[in-house]
Amino acid sequence: MTKMYRLGFDVGGTFTDGVLVKGDEVVAKTKSLTTEDVTSGIINALNILLNSSRIDPADILMVSFGTTHTTNAIIERKNLNKVGIFRLGAPATTAIPPLTNWPEDLIEAIGGQENVFIVRGGSEYNGRDIAPLDEEAIRRGCLRMKGRIDSVAITGVFSPMITDHEERAEKIVREVLGDAVHVTLSNKIASISILERENSTILNAAVINVMRRAVSALKEAARQRGVTAPLFIVQNDGSVMAADYAVNYPIFTVASGPAASVRGAVFLSKIENGVVVDVGGTSTDVAYIVNGFPRESSITVNIGGVKTNIRCPDLLSIALGGGTMIKCKGNEVLALGPESVGHNLVRLGRSFGGPILTTHDIAVATGILTEKLDIFETKFLTHPENIGKLSPDLVDNAYKQIKLTVERVIDQMKTTAEPIPAVFIGGGAMVVPFRDIAGTTEVIKPPHFEVGGAVGTTIAEIGAYAEGVVDLEIEDRDQAIREVVGKAQENLALAGGLPQTAEVIDIEEIPFAYMTGKREKIRVRVKGRAFAQ
Repeated sequence: MTKMYRLGFDVGGTFTDGVLVKGDEVVAKTKSLTTEDVTSGIINALNILLNSSRIDPADILMVSFGTTHTTNAIIERKNLNKVGIFRLGAPATTAIPPLTNWPEDLIEAIGGQENVFIVRGGSEYNGRDIAPLDEEAIRRGCLRMKGRIDSVAITGVFSPMITDHEERAEKIVREVLGDAVHVTLSNKIASISILERENSTILNAAVINVMRRAVSALKEAARQRGVTAPLFIVQNDGSVMAADYAVNYPIFTVASGPAASVRGAVFLSKIENGVVVDVGGTSTDVAYIVNGFPRESSITVNIGGVKTNIRCPDLLSIALGGGTMIKCKGNEVLALGPESVGHNLVRLGRSFGGPILTTHDIAVATGILTEKLDIFETKFLTHPENIGKLSPDLVDNAYKQIKLTVERVIDQMKTTAEPIPAVFIGGGAMVVPFRDIAGTTEVIKPPHFEVGGAVGTTIAEIGAYAEGVVDLEIEDRDQAIREVVGKAQENLALAGGLPQTAEVIDIEEIPFAYMTGKREKIRVRVKGRAFAQ
């Protein structure tokens, strides 16, 4: 029998959502409480889906998930690798050393400053050496850090353009420290800006073991249940990558949850350009979609107190969710949140006999919330007398304030004043206003909206990118673009995509106004299928 099912999981702060998809049909779905170790919550959801659907595990084509493993590890400073750091850039880059402006507790968690070395090397954009690579300095550095580190980050000046020095440094590191030590090269991680690229590379090196353990545990859990399908992990742009590839590049997963939500919204609504409003229990993430993918952030992304330049979706998050507390005085609404009762809604919310007024209670009072979804374990209302006691004026004021908050955040994400489609997903989308939203052409709450992020993980498209710097006074523009497209297609194959399915989705040219000549950066994004269909 041809394999036909796709399993997908999306880890949120309160729930881990799981879905079983066949073609365009959601066959089974679940919301399981997220666990502290994350992996157990995914396994719980896996068990529920397999038991409820009763399908043959051998018929599963792929398993994919969006994960918070790496983000949690960085934020909590837990289970991080000890990292040796080489910067190839002396004498040009010594003024600001690696780990500058990093939080002290994070520096300590990855092994401290004693494993940091700046050595002679690095390149100009055109391939000329800033200085010959100091190979002996790299060997001495490796001997000094031997036994203290289990991961190495190597960053060279202009290495995304000229990779020679980083690749030679990697060989030396492996000669001295052996293959058991993982090596991360910055040219595989991020773009030109050296400080942010170096930060991204070091963080990647720090979460290798976290991702390795997660992938290993999930593979073993799937194997024990008869699931032999390949495992994929969602990237920051909403595409997926093979799990074995993700082990080497875990930093690409730090924003996988919101990105998966965007892809799920597109899949369920068939809207490819507009805005996605993902409402959870505590917060709402709003993203702009362009041709089916989240718009990419153009500014540095802060992860755990560190500035990076990894690819991340352009998101606007606000403290509005299904459990957001409404502070009031008489019939006047003083504030919406930012506090939320979160998963304690069924204990603390007015609708359930609790003392706290929430957005959920206003939805019940206004009639927005009229039916219970089978995926949740409780009714939306167990104490109607509490809702009946609410003043109509208070309910109306709160409703208007919630609606205005949603309208404002949508307006902030738009690039023009023209109305656009809006897609509402997430469990909290049941309780926020979605009728007559200003600034929209239509508002859609598609089927299975409450597990939209999990659905998004099952869209088996691999994403990859590449970039290069050219001088158009001496190089042909079309040829330069073809070369960068070729690099992106190579990266697609490495990430698990089928080369014959490669499709260019974006070509960006950015002139360097501060350089002589007609120099520019060319950046290419491609996508392809994970398997033949």
